Amino acid sequence: MIRMVGTYLKRIYSAFATNVFDVPPRLLSLLFFMLLLFLPVAKLELHILRVITIAFIFSIFAASWDLLVGRAGQVSLGHALFFGIGAYLSAFLSKFHGFPLWATFPLSMLFCALVAVLLGFPCLRVTGPYLTLVTMAFPLILSVGLFALEPPFGGEGGIALPPRLLPIEDLYQQRIAEYYLILFLLFVSGVVLYKLANSKTGIVLVSILDNEMASKASGINITKYKLLAWAVSALFASLAGCLYAHYIQTTPPGIVLGLTTSFYPVIMTILGGIGTIYGPIVGAFTLWSLNEVFEFTEELRSILYIAIIIIFVLKWPKGIAKFVVEKLDELTEKRELNDKKK
Repeated sequence: MIRMVGTYLKRIYSAFATNVFDVPPRLLSLLFFMLLLFLPVAKLELHILRVITIAFIFSIFAASWDLLVGRAGQVSLGHALFFGIGAYLSAFLSKFHGFPLWATFPLSMLFCALVAVLLGFPCLRVTGPYLTLVTMAFPLILSVGLFALEPPFGGEGGIALPPRLLPIEDLYQQRIAEYYLILFLLFVSGVVLYKLANSKTGIVLVSILDNEMASKASGINITKYKLLAWAVSALFASLAGCLYAHYIQTTPPGIVLGLTTSFYPVIMTILGGIGTIYGPIVGAFTLWSLNEVFEFTEELRSILYIAIIIIFVLKWPKGIAKFVVEKLDELTEKRELNDKKK
């Protein structure tokens, strides 16, 4: 019996060493997740908990954008459309139609996936800057419509929601519970997106990104795979929107459908590293930390974002996370060479 348990534990350790310890991105992701898991033990202030939790939400949003752009090559500057639809639809169903809160999430996500497929068809007919401009227009058009329709969408203020993401009386305990809930959803979203990006489907998407004509000549259904990328990306972007609406308890169209919200995943992905899935999560925390440490006005914040994009495109085009991973790979290779020499 003891020998059997020992053999089983050795197998677990061997699998962990092969699949996690020897793969720098996975090891860093695990360490980062463990740090976040034990962070509330430090008895953080409510404000800091709120900032970190919102960073979790935007990490999901940025990772969803990275799948669409970094893997499928569909450069969208209107990703706030799915974020905003998720926020509004979940709020609308729960407040005015009495849907249970957690039932509105999958409904909003599926609806956004359908919208993504329907909008994806015309978007696939344009490429380059034309695709970027077309996608940028979608959330702006919707936000103008929602501003005009004050009843029942609340006009400029959006739909006001009760604080019931998790109905806990003590405010601090409620924030802690929401922190762990959204962290769990970030973990699940990150794993699903990472697995998809590195699966056969992800490889096909990369082949289309690298050479669309060669992929088409190989018999790959390009339209099918691009629409799949749109649908999955919208699915997780809408999840982020649902969480954001119920966490801040309102759905202001100027925020959830604003141009700044569409630019957030772009900046976060450039910061962390495009085409990695884990990079945008690092970028989200970096950007949110900068926002909180330095209290910028809106004008200064825009200048900061432009400066970040220019610096990282020129100096670290692969992003922070990718740069760190490559350095760890180099250290691992040097260690292996030194071991062989000995």
